[in-house]
Amino acid sequence: MHLSELTHPNQLHGLSVYQLQQIARQIREKHLETVAAIGGHLGPGLGVVELTVALYQTLDLDRDKVIWDVGHQAYPHKMLTGRYARFNTLRQKDGIAGYLKRCESKFDHFGAGHASTSISAALGMAIARDLQGDNYKVAAVIGDGALTGGMALEAINHAGHLPKTNLLVVLNDNEMSISPNVGAIPRYLNKMRLSPPVQFLAENLEEQIKHLPFVGDTISPDLARIKEGMKRLAVPKVGAVFEELGFTYMGPIDGHNLEELIATFQQAHKHIGPVLVHVATTKGKGYEVAEKDQVGYHAQSPFNLATGKGIPSSKPKPPGYSKVFGETLTKIAESNPKVVGITAAMSTGTRLDILQKHLPEQFIDVGIAEQHAITLAAGLACEGMRPVAAIYSTFLQRAFDQIVHDVCIQNLPVFFCLDRAGIVGADGPTHQGMYDIAYMRCIPNMVMMAPKDEAELQRMLVTGINHLDSPIAMRYPRGNGYGVPLMEEGWEPLPIGKGEILRQGDDVLLVAYGSMVYPSMQVAEILSEHSIEATVINARFAKPLDTELILPLAQQIGRVVTLEEGCLPGGFGSAIAEALLDADITVRLTRIGVPDKLVDHASPDQSKAELGLTPPQMADRILKLFSKQLAAVSV
Repeated sequence: MHLSELTHPNQLHGLSVYQLQQIARQIREKHLETVAAIGGHLGPGLGVVELTVALYQTLDLDRDKVIWDVGHQAYPHKMLTGRYARFNTLRQKDGIAGYLKRCESKFDHFGAGHASTSISAALGMAIARDLQGDNYKVAAVIGDGALTGGMALEAINHAGHLPKTNLLVVLNDNEMSISPNVGAIPRYLNKMRLSPPVQFLAENLEEQIKHLPFVGDTISPDLARIKEGMKRLAVPKVGAVFEELGFTYMGPIDGHNLEELIATFQQAHKHIGPVLVHVATTKGKGYEVAEKDQVGYHAQSPFNLATGKGIPSSKPKPPGYSKVFGETLTKIAESNPKVVGITAAMSTGTRLDILQKHLPEQFIDVGIAEQHAITLAAGLACEGMRPVAAIYSTFLQRAFDQIVHDVCIQNLPVFFCLDRAGIVGADGPTHQGMYDIAYMRCIPNMVMMAPKDEAELQRMLVTGINHLDSPIAMRYPRGNGYGVPLMEEGWEPLPIGKGEILRQGDDVLLVAYGSMVYPSMQVAEILSEHSIEATVINARFAKPLDTELILPLAQQIGRVVTLEEGCLPGGFGSAIAEALLDADITVRLTRIGVPDKLVDHASPDQSKAELGLTPPQMADRILKLFSKQLAAVSV
């Protein structure tokens, strides 16, 4: 059977191990060809090909449910569930999503983009199944990196308390999340991942006892206790931990041996209660380049499949915001030993790996544990350190209570650096950095700023580290800067809550925040071609607002437009509207930003065009809004 003929995972039933191996080979080939051509996650999916094929061969996917954690390792799942023919549209506008989406396929039983959610969701489904008197199987596939997340451990704790609730947890142990895992749990897993399977010892013991004279099929309580004692002696130390938590532990087993995987999953399905199957895999399996560089090939832009090298850009690009952040923070930290960079398993993405390389003692990776990261930062701040928590905007959402309860209520000087703020592109709704302005602006004591370019980011870094009066946050976008001149040192901090005028005009006031400042200058140029002159303000701060600058100009000009790359409800434009209302200033106000809708996967430029956020679209909107009013003024 060719993979292209497989439109339903149940077609795997009855296939020989050899035939399944051929399916696995074809999955890898399609996976590699697609990601090499258009980009996407590479290593995670390559590592779980056999695991996916074996698991699906042992399940009835018309009834049974598999919940994938995070989702970027679910490319083989997508190919086995009827999406092979469209797999070349992966992460493209109107194409197949890079993560799991319930609306995309009936086999995507739970949406995923953030880590550590699978066991909780699967347990909820298993409990619902039991309450409704049904008997389908529920499995959660989670990586050892995601197991460092507190939510996964909370779910394990709960599941272990339900000895009659059938639930299969498949632990995909490849020693990696995006970067190498940190913490005690991965260390225990690493010790045992190459140990031989031991589950059979306890089962064989029971069979031998049954053949003793006068015993037969019944085992006395004493002999049952002996069996359990032998089992605990045989189970590896980490396995014993799961056993103590109420799970039946199996493994570790070779995650690339189909025969062993199928036999183990079949055995696991027979057990009553929660079962954890520990599977040892290799991230990037089958592509030598990805196996050797598991961090670099976690995800890739288009690359040459033969060499593994990325396809160079047709022209040089300015440095990315994240790189400027990492290099500047490292320079600052060299002269300030109190500065500590904190990441939640995203050292390469946030470019804190630069700090890690040069000043490892001033770098902390907490694993996939954003809540812990923020309260840890609060503890550091209590003792006079300068914690810099560099976390993607979308992931900081997970620590909202810690921002409120542990940082802002105590008014501790934690510096939040929100990478990937705004529209991020092909990762889709789970990763768009849309909500940080709204969810942080409402918290007392918080200061919020956003740079117009990479040079202003350098100054804001110094501003944030020097600010000791309260928590402070800086948001900045994904991707490259504008190529403006950068300084190696000597950055001047900015006065808190002060913006700047970039352009003067009497017809309309454009107040822009962060990544929308340069587009607002382009809008002003287009308006000027229509004889409409705009004043452009780089707000710099969303909280506190520079009302001394903004309000008099708003009152004088009478027409105000706010521009932001974030959600409109509760966002930067709302802050301007509230300030005008509180000052009893009545003007014509228009807010431009992301409306109250989810932004799906597409390139950032495609998403902005669809949302009406390109400079020509924004200028056209302003012209239509104010044309009659401006015409009356000019007469």
